[in-house]
Amino acid sequence: MLPLSEQQLRSSFVNASQRERKELTLPDLAAVRWDDLDYLGWRDRRNPNLGYVIAEVGGEPVGVLLRKADGGVRSRPQCSWCEDVHLPNEVVFFIAKRAGAAGRNGNTLGTLVCAGFECSANVRKRPPLAYVGFDVEAARLQRIDALREHVTTFVRRVAAD
Repeated sequence: MLPLSEQQLRSSFVNASQRERKELTLPDLAAVRWDDLDYLGWRDRRNPNLGYVIAEVGGEPVGVLLRKADGGVRSRPQCSWCEDVHLPNEVVFFIAKRAGAAGRNGNTLGTLVCAGFECSANVRKRPPLAYVGFDVEAARLQRIDALREHVTTFVRRVAAD
């Protein structure tokens, strides 16, 4: 992912009001390892029920404001984005208000995502050897591509009017 400035981050959100954009808590941008990210995601330090995701769509950053859904799950869910079956972290259900008129009418989309948005790290781990001759590196690259596609598809769906 290409490095983004604070202004680029704030202006990228398609489903947030001007006030929400102004008040959002940014991560420490100097500490972000941009080369290791397929998307930038973080939780709000002041309000842990809020999450933010920025993905590159058509070469441009597109941000989505997420809210953690109320309630819990009875069994351990799988992240819809990284699809890691050996998750070292919690997965939560986030809801995103749709952009534009659809969002103003109350339409939302939901997704199960790693609670701290660790998906980029999860897909970069070497998968276990499935069989003799299994190409571990090709499988890892395929997981990275699949993550990018899942995130981009979700962000596009939120941004679509």
